Amino acid sequence: MIEVDAHPRRWKAMPFIALAVSLIIMDATVVNVALPVIVRDLSLSASDAEWINSIYSLVFAALLITLGRVGDLYGRRKLLLVGIITFGIASVIASLSSTGSMLICARLLQGVGGAMVLPATLSTVNALFKGKERGIAFAIWGSTIGGMAAVGPVVGGWLTTVSSWHWAFLINIPIVIIVALGTLIFVPETKDEHVQKGADFAGIALSIVGLSLIVFGLIEGIRFGWWVTLERFSLAGFTWSWSISPVVVAFVLGALAMGLFVRIEKTRATLGRPILLDLDLLKIKSFRYGSIAALVVALGEFGMLFSLPLFLQGGLGLTALHTGVLILALAMGTFLISGGTPQLSARMGGRAVVRLGLALEAIAILGLSFSFSLSVSSAVIAAWLFLYGAGVGLATAQLTSVILADVPVSQSGQASGLQSTFRQLGSSLGVALLGALFFTRLGSTRIQGADIDGLLAAVKTTTLVAAVVIGFGLLATIALPAQRPQSQL
Repeated sequence: MIEVDAHPRRWKAMPFIALAVSLIIMDATVVNVALPVIVRDLSLSASDAEWINSIYSLVFAALLITLGRVGDLYGRRKLLLVGIITFGIASVIASLSSTGSMLICARLLQGVGGAMVLPATLSTVNALFKGKERGIAFAIWGSTIGGMAAVGPVVGGWLTTVSSWHWAFLINIPIVIIVALGTLIFVPETKDEHVQKGADFAGIALSIVGLSLIVFGLIEGIRFGWWVTLERFSLAGFTWSWSISPVVVAFVLGALAMGLFVRIEKTRATLGRPILLDLDLLKIKSFRYGSIAALVVALGEFGMLFSLPLFLQGGLGLTALHTGVLILALAMGTFLISGGTPQLSARMGGRAVVRLGLALEAIAILGLSFSFSLSVSSAVIAAWLFLYGAGVGLATAQLTSVILADVPVSQSGQASGLQSTFRQLGSSLGVALLGALFFTRLGSTRIQGADIDGLLAAVKTTTLVAAVVIGFGLLATIALPAQRPQSQL
């Protein structure tokens, strides 16, 4: 295996790795604020608008496992380069889009690029760093994920206010160039030389199909109905005409595909054939329970980032830019606190830091829920969001270290892909479940013209449930094993 021990360029490589992660995560949320302007300028249908947002998350989640394994086999640096260039090309196409179809295709290609970049960056960090330095590097990577998700809305709001929605995509280009050049110069190649070569085409196909169907169901459940069809589904000339929702069928077929995927992977491993995913990873206690906790963290953050702006703009009448600036308090809390997590981890242990972070998240969301009113000040909301961001900074930064602590470097690509899939499923669950709860409590699927008291009740209920969900994530950390001292990692 090509591994790098204390590579002299490892810290020079880290800023470009973090910048690549920033770009991918920010782009998942930056379009949320710009979407109303895009819909107006391109005269998009409701269906087009939905898919501009959904296709990125769907493709991103579906390809993480497959592309993480590609990095292990053929080189993580190569995967990062191809991914960031793909993302850049897609961003140019998106900025030049004159139709909804063109923009949807560009967002699909962005999802492919993002699914290359995320596991490539994490597995590279796992391969380059050792001991205490690995914990610091993981903290940087993890806090970047938590913080940049909150930066996206303010960037989108600012760009659409002072310029045009095209810049929500064009702003990616200089960052792509910087990351590509930095990767070529500073990031060394790492890959597993001893793994059995060959392609697991059945595993690839089943994982992509299964995850695509499951994520589709999570994203579109509110729109098409969780059980009975609420709106007709149309795709490439085909129209769903049955009373049962296509979401139900998507969940069933997705579960069957993933079940068959697990069976095939076990069979191929027994026969000594190449596999896409070593399911023994899930036998590693820290990886299994850490991934569950990561799913919960993502569920809470992305669910809140979906529902909170609806109340701030629809209930309190804030502008998109003002909303983005408020949510920036979350990112500030994440970045400011995460810098001290390696020291805290050295004194308390990674498991304790994760628990402290989740506890702060739950307390902050509870405080936010009880402080919501039609006269609540921006300062109060910002204070609770800052505390929540601090919790995200503690939990997310150390979760990455905990999850990969016992994973062999040779498997870090597929492990990175799998844990990133857990995070992505968590973000989709957050939007789906908390979004469905928000609109159910509101009693309407439209914010415009909605009752202000209904919006207040909806956001209170949603944040209260989010706090309970994070509490369950805190319970999951009870099963996490104590970490070895970082010098032994």
